[in-house]
Amino acid sequence: MDTVTKEILEVFEDINTIPRCSRHEENIANWLKEQALEAGLSFKFDSVNNVIISVPASKGYETSPLVVIQGHMDMVCEKKQGSLHDFSKDPIRHIIEGDWVRADGTTLGADNGIALAIVLVLARHREIPHPPLELLFTVDEETGLTGANELTPDFISGKILLNLDSEEEGVFITGCAGGMNTTISMPLERTSLPENHRVYCLVVSGLAGGHSGVDIHEKRANANKLLVSALNSLVDSTSLLLLSIDGGSAHNAISRHAEALVSMPPDQYESAVSIIRQTEEGARSEYSEYDPALSINIFLQVADESLLPVSRDQGLTIVSLLEKLPHGVVRMSENMPGIVQTSSNLATIRTEAGRAEDAKVGDRFVIVTSQRSSVNTELQEITKKVALIAGSAGADITHSSGYSPWQPDLSSFLMKRCKDIYSKTFAGEPRTEVIHAGLECAVIGSKFPGMDMISFGPTIRNPHSPDERLYIPSVLKVWEFLLALLASFGQDLKANTKR
Repeated sequence: MDTVTKEILEVFEDINTIPRCSRHEENIANWLKEQALEAGLSFKFDSVNNVIISVPASKGYETSPLVVIQGHMDMVCEKKQGSLHDFSKDPIRHIIEGDWVRADGTTLGADNGIALAIVLVLARHREIPHPPLELLFTVDEETGLTGANELTPDFISGKILLNLDSEEEGVFITGCAGGMNTTISMPLERTSLPENHRVYCLVVSGLAGGHSGVDIHEKRANANKLLVSALNSLVDSTSLLLLSIDGGSAHNAISRHAEALVSMPPDQYESAVSIIRQTEEGARSEYSEYDPALSINIFLQVADESLLPVSRDQGLTIVSLLEKLPHGVVRMSENMPGIVQTSSNLATIRTEAGRAEDAKVGDRFVIVTSQRSSVNTELQEITKKVALIAGSAGADITHSSGYSPWQPDLSSFLMKRCKDIYSKTFAGEPRTEVIHAGLECAVIGSKFPGMDMISFGPTIRNPHSPDERLYIPSVLKVWEFLLALLASFGQDLKANTKR
């Protein structure tokens, strides 16, 4: 391994000793500030703890345009079923296998920790030629682009932005989908457990999961949807009552694990097992490529006497609601072959206990769906469809503020320069793409008109899942490209820079 890649991976490993799940970025933000102080660099931070480290221009680059290099501090915290890893205190353990680095049963956090590592190594090497830089580190990208949404007009000075949050080296991202989350909830009507019923646990596990934007077009199973399919088959053939459903872990991840507590008479159990076996067999056949370890099981559960079933009618309403909610690709793009235009993700299902201190707040059933589209009207349409389905079940609905798509700028000076520099550096043509995922560029571009932006990064596979891994050779290529691009700003490019 070359010395630069080794240094970047060492910094990345340091970053992964710091807990940084979304909405818990205090420690990593403080660490970044300490890194700036140790390097003798100035920094500032805002009310939500976005951090900017300012790096003065190299000699001869003082009149070059200011360039913003940006990544986000937080990571999706996912782990394999049964893992004892505690994301609030345990470091992410790196395992190198050939040309790849992965974690030990958890997400790796290369999305977007590797960006932080690259730019910090860049800041440490004063001999590298570059224009004045603003290193922008944002919070809570993964759950709602919160950091980008909270940026104020005076926080960023540059008009050229390099976002290092893409996941395939040699590909420049010039646009992304917009997104909106919908929360669906309803109070639960608990009833008594019939004397002839026993409680069973229905579990869907062993799925690969994945990113709900990048991987949504692939034949990957959603544990929530498989659980609903199994429940649907059972309610038709047994006197099943529903106690609880829980599945998924994040709005931007395809659910890997889901389970439901149900009750039924013991003499219906063997029939239920047969139904589950048939459901599992069909699912394994359909999702064999990405989910060969898919498993659906039902077994006797030692019941918590305080947990009671909901009424039969409400249980049927909940199962029907979950069945009707869309998941997967809604429409492919006609203008960009192979690119998803609109999608929806049945992301998380929770049965939330009421508050003991407030008798008026009882148990609730809560669903989160995530809609994406590169067309604003379609984003609104699919969100409206989700709301109508939920409303017909008598549920309460709230929507996040959402964000608009980042539309490609075909006249972008930065895009042309990046393509030219890449071709000269590697003697090969890069690709330019629009992705079906949310990037902070969408929000930053709307907040800072005239910002010329592009996104790139090293190759990462299976982000947002414990199978996440980073392709080591791609780290050096991104580094070499970044240095060549920054060096190119030694010319006086002010006249060509968008204002």
